[in-house]
Amino acid sequence: GDRMWHFAVSVFLVELYGNSLLLTAVYGLVVAGSVLLLGALIGDWVDKNSRLKVAQTSLVVQNSSVILCGVILMIIFLFKTQLLTLYHGWLLTLCYILVITIANIANLASTATAITIQRDWIVVVAGEDRSKLADMNATIRRIDQLTNILAPMAVGQIMTFGSPMIGCGFISGWNLMSMCVEYLLLCKVYQKTPTLAHKSAKVEASELKQLNVKKESDMKPAEGVQLIIEKDVAGFEPQQEKEVGCAARIAEPFITFRDGWVAYYNQPVFLAGMGLAFLYMTVLGFDCITTGYAYTQGLSGSVLSLLMGASAVTGIMGTVAFPWLRRKCGLVRTGLISGVAQLACLILCVVSVFMPGSPMDLTVSPFADISARLFENEPLPTIASPEPERIFATGMPNLVNGSIAPANSDPEMSPEPVPLISVSLLFAGVIAARVGLWSFDLTVTQLLQENVIESERGIINGVQNSMNYLLDLLHFIMVILAPNPEAFGLLVLISVSFVAMGHIMYFRFAQKSLGKQLFVCHTPDPKAAPDSSPPGNTSTV
Repeated sequence: GDRMWHFAVSVFLVELYGNSLLLTAVYGLVVAGSVLLLGALIGDWVDKNSRLKVAQTSLVVQNSSVILCGVILMIIFLFKTQLLTLYHGWLLTLCYILVITIANIANLASTATAITIQRDWIVVVAGEDRSKLADMNATIRRIDQLTNILAPMAVGQIMTFGSPMIGCGFISGWNLMSMCVEYLLLCKVYQKTPTLAHKSAKVEASELKQLNVKKESDMKPAEGVQLIIEKDVAGFEPQQEKEVGCAARIAEPFITFRDGWVAYYNQPVFLAGMGLAFLYMTVLGFDCITTGYAYTQGLSGSVLSLLMGASAVTGIMGTVAFPWLRRKCGLVRTGLISGVAQLACLILCVVSVFMPGSPMDLTVSPFADISARLFENEPLPTIASPEPERIFATGMPNLVNGSIAPANSDPEMSPEPVPLISVSLLFAGVIAARVGLWSFDLTVTQLLQENVIESERGIINGVQNSMNYLLDLLHFIMVILAPNPEAFGLLVLISVSFVAMGHIMYFRFAQKSLGKQLFVCHTPDPKAAPDSSPPGNTSTV
């Protein structure tokens, strides 16, 4: 259900707002800004509450928000004409704001679910076996990628052969059913894994020394006071909490925000996390910007769903390669190899910018669209502009819907192979790069799992999500400033530059971790290390 919504929401927003990416970019901006500001607080909430409570609460909030948002979108699609005439269109604008707000709440709940399940539960279930942890991480990613194939294909076909309103109803109904099933599955996993009921309530001095976060030693006992664990260590803390004044309670979220970022900065895997975050400053992924851009170029929901399915297949290939590379070359070296593979594939995207058929045109002001809407009071677009030059530029409407304009098919058919060169190279590069991307993502994920102590997993991973969304926020701002398709080629070049910088940061981390052994593709058997080394040890590379 979450993957269906992730794919469909960008298409819904573009459908509502015409062929502009502006509303889609605003949605991404709100989502990124919210996680940036609240990521540490969400992680701290995960740390302070029982695992089952966190998982159940976030699951219910997430699915309920998606269901409500789907119902509102159905109403908008059904009565858009009437809403546009009421109160000079302000009622429709209010509906847009309501949709984006509720969708943002769903995303925040999804963030909490991802932190508690993929960063905490899985570590406890795997125990001390790091090879098993790597296999479980890869398996979860494969399931995630399989849903990336099936969910967009289902929704895309429904939207293409049905209507967006039917698509909203289908997503709402599916999320209602899946919420009940997932709730029961979470309870069963919790019951079959007794260790999930126990959570670390204090930070040992040895763990603090290993992670170089001595400044946090006085704070951590207070963070664990609300854990649902009956221990003598936490017995005195709730009484002290009651004596805290009103001003201290108001300042507590800001203190948590500050302390979370300080703790993240002091982690030994800080550069690796930053490297992963820089990969989010890109338009070369199947997010709402890329799908929205493809939608404006004439690709139907059906074709977009097939492309997302192809990217999920290559993503699954990356999850298959990750455990094998880790066993052969070690965890840190796997990240290096994955980064090189991703950059090599993204070269195709750079080449596509300069190929015939690319919409890139630097003579067109990238601010023309937004200035026209803000300062010239242009009305909201309702239907894509039928400009013959745009149809000629991509040729995709004729490719997807070959039944249109049969009388003029001969003049338009001859240029079709030329514009497809740029489009094909762009999506070929994006899809192929998923192999290295997901292998690199799994590498950094496991580095965080192995090197962050239990009592800090939530807040550290919450800050990591904030860093990811900070760079994601920048890429949405970039699109808001240049939303017209003619500037998309420039955004591609900037995106590749940030991806390269991210992998340079990871290379620096790998160099610090392995030193002269960096390019020696050999590592001791990781199965021999877990029993003799604490969870915070970074030697398993």
